[in-house]
Amino acid sequence: RWSRALIPTLKEDPADAEVVSHRLMIRAGLLRPVARGVYTYLPLLLRSIRKVSRIIREELDRMGAVELLPPILHPAELWQETGRWELYGPLMMRVTDRHDREYALGPTHEEIVTDLIRREVRSYRQLPLSVYQIQTKYRDEIRPRFGVMRAREFLMKDAYSFDADEASMADTYQKFHDAYCAIFDRCGLAYRAVEAEAGEIGARAAMVPPASAPRAPRGTTSCRRVISSSRSKSLTHQARRRSTRCRNCSGSRLNRS
Repeated sequence: RWSRALIPTLKEDPADAEVVSHRLMIRAGLLRPVARGVYTYLPLLLRSIRKVSRIIREELDRMGAVELLPPILHPAELWQETGRWELYGPLMMRVTDRHDREYALGPTHEEIVTDLIRREVRSYRQLPLSVYQIQTKYRDEIRPRFGVMRAREFLMKDAYSFDADEASMADTYQKFHDAYCAIFDRCGLAYRAVEAEAGEIGARAAMVPPASAPRAPRGTTSCRRVISSSRSKSLTHQARRRSTRCRNCSGSRLNRS
């Protein structure tokens, strides 16, 4: 019943909300700020999160991935082994226990999952293997903004795949691509696959399927012929010099936004 529900709506826009989605989520009683970049998810939002999480789980399970739940607290040694302890710098939330051992609150889980797989997978016959998780991540954003779009604590789905060769990796990549498209389709979202830099994660290539939104990344280019787009910082040097032609089809004019 409405009288027993916790749905604290507001008539006016909150003064500190910068984008439309943030303002509407607070006014509709979906969440409330606790500190800068930290929020309490209220019942309506939690219900929506559970529905989306169910769709994600169903599609990833269908493609053959398996869910696990790694820890939030990460020992520094694993991150130091990959060199990302220093690379992440102040973006990583770090803690020291009573024995002066260093840990981090996980901003992502490549180190934890890779360490698990290298201990448990003994043969290439156990590959390919794809795992995923849905849980809270922590990043010490220097300037949290845009509500939950740039928060210090947020819920995120991560997936990790392990393959014996590049051919298998390409096949796994396509399965994930199809699964993500199915997720967006089921959620009724308009989206477009976008070439992107892998950032601190590190990779030869990366692609993300963001939903269309007014707060799209600056410097986005698209080509109608190949139905794809690229963030300007991941374009070739020629494109950075404001080339107007697509590097994929070598002819079509790029549309910039």
